[in-house]
Amino acid sequence: MKTINHTVLLLLLAIGYSYSQSSTILYKEYEIEVDGKLDESVWEQLPEYTGFYNYAPNDEGLAEQQTEVKLFHNGEYLYVSLVYHDTENKSQVGSLKRDVPIGLSDGFAMVLDTQNQEQNAYYFSVNAYGALIDGLVERISEGYDFSTSWNAVWNAKTNISGKDKIYEVAIPLKFLNFNKENAVFGVQFYVRDIKKNAWTILKNVKRNYRLFDLRFTEKFSVENLPSISSSKFAVTPSITTNYTNNVVEDTDETTFTPSLDVQYNVTSSLKLDATINPDFSQIDVDQQVTNLTRFSVFFPERRNFFLENADLFANLGVDGVNPFYSRRIGANSDIQFGLKLSGNISQKTRIGVLNVQSAKEGDIASQNYGVYVGEQQLSNNMTATAYLINRQETDRFEFINDYNRVTGLNLNYKSNNNKWLGLANFGKSFNNDISEKNSFYHAGIWYNKRGLEWNVAIKSIGKNYITDLGFTPRLSNYDAINDVVVREGYTQTTARVEHEKFYENSKALNSFRILNYSNNTYFDENGKLNQSSHFLNSALFFKDLSAVYYVYTHDFVDLKYGFDPLGNGNPLQPNKYNYGLLKVGYNSANNQKFRYQVNVQKGNYYSGRRTAGSVYLNYQLLPFANLELSYDINAIDLNELGKETFHLTRFTGEIFFNNRLNWTTYVQYNTQADNFNINSRLQWEYKPLSYIYLVISDNYNQDITRTDWGIAFKMNYRFDF
Repeated sequence: MKTINHTVLLLLLAIGYSYSQSSTILYKEYEIEVDGKLDESVWEQLPEYTGFYNYAPNDEGLAEQQTEVKLFHNGEYLYVSLVYHDTENKSQVGSLKRDVPIGLSDGFAMVLDTQNQEQNAYYFSVNAYGALIDGLVERISEGYDFSTSWNAVWNAKTNISGKDKIYEVAIPLKFLNFNKENAVFGVQFYVRDIKKNAWTILKNVKRNYRLFDLRFTEKFSVENLPSISSSKFAVTPSITTNYTNNVVEDTDETTFTPSLDVQYNVTSSLKLDATINPDFSQIDVDQQVTNLTRFSVFFPERRNFFLENADLFANLGVDGVNPFYSRRIGANSDIQFGLKLSGNISQKTRIGVLNVQSAKEGDIASQNYGVYVGEQQLSNNMTATAYLINRQETDRFEFINDYNRVTGLNLNYKSNNNKWLGLANFGKSFNNDISEKNSFYHAGIWYNKRGLEWNVAIKSIGKNYITDLGFTPRLSNYDAINDVVVREGYTQTTARVEHEKFYENSKALNSFRILNYSNNTYFDENGKLNQSSHFLNSALFFKDLSAVYYVYTHDFVDLKYGFDPLGNGNPLQPNKYNYGLLKVGYNSANNQKFRYQVNVQKGNYYSGRRTAGSVYLNYQLLPFANLELSYDINAIDLNELGKETFHLTRFTGEIFFNNRLNWTTYVQYNTQADNFNINSRLQWEYKPLSYIYLVISDNYNQDITRTDWGIAFKMNYRFDF
């Protein structure tokens, strides 16, 4: 009876809240000290937003542990307070490092769609120990995703009062892209209680939708938004000095690289970025992988200059066919300077203009790179994006007639009932003396309701759809017999269906993924079947969200070019191959100090056999340290062509001195890449977004013979004017 009365009370509370007030971010001429105590009188003058819903593991009804949120701004800062009524006085976190998502921590996250257009948004999050996480939410083909590469200068403090967890946040408005004439923010709040493995949410969303889906935000009107930020400039100079010693060649080199990044707020919704001689050093190393496919692997961008409004430039294509991949710029020669103008020029119009000049280095000619993107919201359901990408050789201030240009148009559709998404793409490239087979098109549709999702898509890429600044790995086929790369176009069809059953009242089960099936089929330029890949999966999720699962994959490949997966000089010959692989695995609950995942795999691989497995271990000694160890093994036997066992091991050790000072060591052993790497980094954020890095890197071959080593020091300082 007590439980029933409690539920009824929460329901009445939510109903009363929804009818008693409109959602408003009030303007108050008040500046607070961010200390997590909420003792300023202004907090008592603000409306309270509560009535949070369950999102996971249960997405039915109001949350038993409720949260209250208050917001206001003073024309310079957006202030937020959040109080979560926990049932325990302890807190649990997974990291003290900046930009580690709060999925493994107690904390809260906030999404701000400051243009209220459901296209992109800002993401701010704080875990219970005060670690900051910020990033961008971006629209992708099948919905929304987010990246933590983007950063802002903001402040948050946490506190515990009894069992209540208190968060106090101040975000400078100058970092937000807003429009005074459209003073409505789409806002969503999420509270994470890792101890209960629970998510609760302000605006009700079912868990078949992604956590940061911008179609489900509470609309907050904002009083007295300023027309422009009081602070317009941010200047970040940096220096990097790097010593490298090549043991094999018996050479060493010391470099000193100054660089400068500048950001200017043209308006409150339009930003100008400039960079001179940006640093491309890998302060944070890429995670190595075992690649058993015939094509390249994607790695994310990390350079600050490319991160503001990054989604506008990065999502011009679809998975496997992206006309712009910013890591191409500066990969072969140093960037001299770059300019970028990006943001909203009106409520429904967003632009991105980027121009970068690279230097001449030896036989590598200097290049000019230009990207021009325009995004227009045509209606509540339809958005169009047009773009032009240009790479052109230069000689001082003259353009040389060696160029690559790519242009295209994308149309995104979303239905009023939020069950349907659609995407259509058309692109074309232009090069010297090439005028045929240079187009790309794609059309896809996604359907999503609780318990059932499906999608179908088709795309076609001509062999001369050349994107010097893009990422289109399947167009380039390496022939290991003749040691040449052959460009070949293809058509791909995709189909996927997933059916899941939820058990809200079960004491043991959370959900059963009954079916998750997908197929990717590829046809060559003559319409002949080239490859068909099938994926079949089921999984059983328990109440603590641990899971047992299986995956079966089957491939048919009409191999047209020699492929040497073992790297031993004995390539597979062109032929038709059928092979399948079964994987069975278990993932432990992720709210424990010790977490683990394990799987075993066995099956065929082209003309031979493959046995594989992996183990992931994580032990949290928070707030002092976090230790991770993963190991993957792939044993491949291709009979007379030979056999090989690839080992991939990665150890990550993180020691936290506080939220801003940490020491991270990566140890990676990859026999496929013939590399054993140690990367140890001391990182100190001595001032918000001002860092000192000291990095030691040591590389060996798989026989543990040193090949090279180096020491790098980097320091930057952010000035705000």
